[in-house]
Amino acid sequence: MSGAASRSVCYCRDCQAFARYLGEPARALNAQGGTAIVATLPAHIHLTRGAERLACMRLSDKGMLRWYASCCRTPIGNTPPDPGFPFVGLVEACLPGAPKELDEALGPTRVALNTASANGNVAPTRSATLLAILKIMRNVLGARLRGGHRQTPFFRPGTAEPVATPHVLKPDEHRALRGDA
Repeated sequence: MSGAASRSVCYCRDCQAFARYLGEPARALNAQGGTAIVATLPAHIHLTRGAERLACMRLSDKGMLRWYASCCRTPIGNTPPDPGFPFVGLVEACLPGAPKELDEALGPTRVALNTASANGNVAPTRSATLLAILKIMRNVLGARLRGGHRQTPFFRPGTAEPVATPHVLKPDEHRALRGDA
């Protein structure tokens, strides 16, 4: 998967809110409030067991679908609400293996996103971010051209319907999870 994946740490307030929603923020967030993400194609994701426990939520009615295991509330990742844009940002906390093993399999994390929302000083990675975005777009376009957008564990086959009904937060719930006054 290394050629079809990019690693990053996202410090956005919505990733932080998702971690809080799941009830155990330290499971997904580092000390600066960042979530380690592997950006890849849904076709690369194969659920070998527990697919019936896949759940999703949205921070707003227009937000990303944020996936987790309903049994233990482990964060899995996020996808656009339309499977026609084949992308998943896997939360590294759900992946087996230690960070060193992920480094060996996927390469080191070089991208820091939304650093203005970090708890503390995190340097932006403008050049690495641009290269990662270009790689993701290349992979998404290639998947669309090959029909790979149809291969996803997150949507019912042949439809744009998620396999789990998204729980959509009310605006006040979203604000509270983001820490807005």
